[in-house]
Amino acid sequence: MPPAIIDKYLNPAGFLYGKTARLAVEQGVGQRLAGGAVVFSQIESISISPVGEIEAEVGSLSDGDHDLSGITRPCPDFAGLSVRRPLIMGIVNVTPDSFSDGGDHYDTGLAITRALEHAEAGADIVDIGGESTRPGATKIPIADEIDRVLPVVEAAVDSGICVSVDTRHVDVMQAAIEAGASIINDVTAFTDDHQSLEIVAGSSAGIVLMHMQGTPKTMQQAPAYRLASADIYDWLSERVSVCIAAGIPLNRIAVDPGIGFGKNDWDNMEILNRAAIFHGLGCPVAIGVSRKSFIGRLATVDDPKQRLPGTIAATLMALDRGVQIHRVHDVAEVKQAVSIWDAQSHNR
Repeated sequence: MPPAIIDKYLNPAGFLYGKTARLAVEQGVGQRLAGGAVVFSQIESISISPVGEIEAEVGSLSDGDHDLSGITRPCPDFAGLSVRRPLIMGIVNVTPDSFSDGGDHYDTGLAITRALEHAEAGADIVDIGGESTRPGATKIPIADEIDRVLPVVEAAVDSGICVSVDTRHVDVMQAAIEAGASIINDVTAFTDDHQSLEIVAGSSAGIVLMHMQGTPKTMQQAPAYRLASADIYDWLSERVSVCIAAGIPLNRIAVDPGIGFGKNDWDNMEILNRAAIFHGLGCPVAIGVSRKSFIGRLATVDDPKQRLPGTIAATLMALDRGVQIHRVHDVAEVKQAVSIWDAQSHNR
């Protein structure tokens, strides 16, 4: 009988910043995470047996014979933007029913104003969506989604903003790319429509591959994993390979573990805690924690718009693990927090 296959994962740990990080690299006891400001001085080795038994050991970088090249390799620019410093992606939901701000910017004029406000507040990217993917959401007619997002995309592009469009539908992707969108952000990682990869591959647009277990309508009914970070890593790795095979180079791909999309609260926290594991995929890591329901439940805050402190706390956790792209509703407030984090991480 052949030996049982054990899945193994490497999760960076023991994070250092600023002058301490520089000294650790110089002394050979630390390495830079994805070539960025964060240095890791330890590695967590995770093994999962065929029956789901999990073992984890933490040791120094000199312990064992680990190949850390994928984790340490600098990430290329994404959508023409350097990821050597954190990027802020401001959310504009042109919807009547999004979970935290549905209806606030449903009017085209209000949505355009919001996009311009995000850019003025320091957003590097503005992410425009016309279909809610909140838990329990159902699809809307494609024509309605295009009517919602296209005028906002055109106005933002005309204003010189780097525009991302949050959609899972190929016709919306095509219209957005033709209107000048730089990024397509798909919550299904381009699994919803087999033509979507062909459309994107034929353009110069960057893409964000997000993990979701199930569909928006079903994803929170019974999410289940061996270990969320490990299972999502495997799934995203396969999607990255599919995209590369379709003609989309790695320097046009970012990955997002999909906080809140088919995860329970402890899955979300485990993903945040091990977010550095995703640097092993070799492309920028994006994350969206803003106003999410898990913050509301853990911090007992019902109103999504009152979850800014929790959003900032979760964002700082992601920053500490080298996450490069942060999708948020409250750009100015998160930008201020990121600026302080960035200053200390580069204090040499």
